[in-house]
Amino acid sequence: MTKRVLFSLITIALLCSGFTRVEARPPQRPLSPTKPAPNKPIKSEWKLFTAPDGSFSVLMPGMPKAITQTQKTYMGEINLQVFVGQLANQEVAYVVAYNDFPHSYGQMTNPQLILNNAQTLAVKATQSNLIGQRSINSSNGHPGKEIEYINSGGKITKNRMYVADGRLYQVMAIATKKQQKTLSQTIDGYLNSFQLVLKK
Repeated sequence: MTKRVLFSLITIALLCSGFTRVEARPPQRPLSPTKPAPNKPIKSEWKLFTAPDGSFSVLMPGMPKAITQTQKTYMGEINLQVFVGQLANQEVAYVVAYNDFPHSYGQMTNPQLILNNAQTLAVKATQSNLIGQRSINSSNGHPGKEIEYINSGGKITKNRMYVADGRLYQVMAIATKKQQKTLSQTIDGYLNSFQLVLKK
């Protein structure tokens, strides 16, 4: 039952695990050396993104690409909303996804059970090994779980999941081992910036 419902969530990781590496190319003609302009402000590529329905906000690298997927289950169709952001000079995909459960299921099912099943399916569907896990809460008290896992291709996913008002949210950073190390503070800053705008 939960497998059918939550399997659609795993397509996020599969969809994002194939992100491409962008390599810098040398300029076609030599550039004359120039001195950097003093005190020139650096424009940040990170912007606060608010979900179209206003349910959450998060810092994203520019405007994320929105993807909607529909999964048929015995409970009816479940819509998965995915938002993906990337920077051209990084091998990291920044992802937020959520799906709503039918009212009766979302209200009657223990949130911890939903989180545990989502973890099991995420690791299994991406053929990954679990690196770590811990229980967390959103800033406004909704139950959550952080998991980290690595797949056979060496991609590491750090995923924070929350259950709130009959909905499962997933906030993920999918990176190569090298980028996971060099961008660990950026990744943690991204994950920490996620805010649910829901009543407790």
